[in-house]
Amino acid sequence: MLIRKTQESDLPAITEIYNAEILNGTATFDCAPKSLDDRLKWLHEHNRGNHPLLTALSDDGSQVLGYASLSPYGTKDAFTSTVELSVYVSPKARRSGTAFELIKALISKVQGDGVTHLIISVITSGNEASVKLHQKLGFAFCGTIPEIARKFGVYLSVDIYVLKINQ
Repeated sequence: MLIRKTQESDLPAITEIYNAEILNGTATFDCAPKSLDDRLKWLHEHNRGNHPLLTALSDDGSQVLGYASLSPYGTKDAFTSTVELSVYVSPKARRSGTAFELIKALISKVQGDGVTHLIISVITSGNEASVKLHQKLGFAFCGTIPEIARKFGVYLSVDIYVLKINQ
């Protein structure tokens, strides 16, 4: 597997991966599919400062396996040192270590950057695979926000996991 900075050429596959989760899953609380233009704007908001966006590719570079990003946690200035993790993997690449390697690469990008203090991951309650992945990477459980979102006619809760960086 190859992991590198996301490029514009990755966006069709990334959009397909994300839209499948929007339409069929609860890992994101977006409810309407994203366009390539939406994803292009999102790409340009990343890969500067402490907001890397990385893509995992097959060994030969021909297939996008998944992607991960660190995005601003909030819009207030005091949140600059806190980033929110997102990671999505193609159904074909799940349980292959892709998400683990992507998150590990993101962590190494912000370690020692002098800015990032905390990575937050918001996980839909009941997603045990994601919980185990985050725990394996050293994230600690912080709490649950009950019934914060409604998708597919069901109220969903989220579990908050955090990882301190650059203590």
